[in-house]
Amino acid sequence: MRFRHPDGSTVHLAYCTNVHPAETLDGVLAQLRDHCEPVRRRLGRDRLGIGLWLAKDAAHALTTDPSALRGLRAELDRRGLEVVTLNGFPYQGFGAEEVKYRVYQPDWTRPARLAHTTDLARLLAALLPDDVTEGSVSTLPLAWRTSFGSAAAGTARTALATLAERLDALEELTGKSVRIGLEPEPGCVIETTADAIGPLTALSSPRIGICVDTCHLATSFEDPHTALDALLAAGVPIPKAQLSAALHADNPHLPEVREALAAFAEPRFLHQTRTSTAAGLRGTDDLAEALDGRTLPDGTPWRAHFHVPLHRPPAAPLTSTLPVLRDALAHLVGGPVPHTRHLEVETYTWQALPPDLRPRTRSRLADGIAAELGLARDLLTDLGLKELP
Repeated sequence: MRFRHPDGSTVHLAYCTNVHPAETLDGVLAQLRDHCEPVRRRLGRDRLGIGLWLAKDAAHALTTDPSALRGLRAELDRRGLEVVTLNGFPYQGFGAEEVKYRVYQPDWTRPARLAHTTDLARLLAALLPDDVTEGSVSTLPLAWRTSFGSAAAGTARTALATLAERLDALEELTGKSVRIGLEPEPGCVIETTADAIGPLTALSSPRIGICVDTCHLATSFEDPHTALDALLAAGVPIPKAQLSAALHADNPHLPEVREALAAFAEPRFLHQTRTSTAAGLRGTDDLAEALDGRTLPDGTPWRAHFHVPLHRPPAAPLTSTLPVLRDALAHLVGGPVPHTRHLEVETYTWQALPPDLRPRTRSRLADGIAAELGLARDLLTDLGLKELP
């Protein structure tokens, strides 16, 4: 979906396909048929943007077979889909029964991460619509926080500098500019937007900036205006933003609140949980750990890294951080110029929701994704952007 900003530029809205993970190219093609095109039809659009997730094996098939890449481009066109952004955070296995800490491997100290991200940038340059010259790829924020010392930081910095050089060469070769956004996430080396400023200003490349995920921003209790103002003041690019909402509990000391939270403590994904206290931010690596009653103070609200559907906050006594998303979006694209032009709805946890909230059929899932995109569309038009055909 495309929108005209009041300054005349185009802002793109997509939804991320990691909600229906596939490891192979055949699986990706099936996603387009079974999920993406039905969402487009529900929205009544001739064209729908998708934030494509390409696992290692799918990306390898496309980079080694030019005809396969041409076939994917043709299939996107045939189904009324376009790609201006890729989600390069998960490397493989995102549909496994247990993902948890594995999603952070390989990190930016490993050659495989540089090679994969380079491949994604080259593929995106070939998949961009003819009238679009800029693409974006989101990636993990260096590494999970443990075992990351100065040597690891130096290795990651060298890898990113190499990537920036490759992106420069890619634009010279293709005329397409691809930018990378490190995505701050609780528990990682770069947990907050503030953590990103030092490494990215030291790197000093317009090709590499930050992907603002509004669920992660809220989970760490960052104020959107303070955080985004600091990024802009430091000159840190924002290649893309992910529109997502976290789980919020006002009174985690109450038994009924803890019972409601427990329904979201599931085995597939890591749900980092945070609370903001007078002594600072406190947290656990997972929601179940927070609920054990011994590790996280419960006198202040909790937020958990669980991407809940934008249009359907959980029932009381819980809610979502949709207000944080609204504030962040207003700051990102509601001013005289947009600070990012790539927006991606990223609710990958539909099948990890409590059983009574999960969509039981493809049709119900398509209904939910379309409703999320409809809400995002309304937020954008309320900010003065005009939806384009």
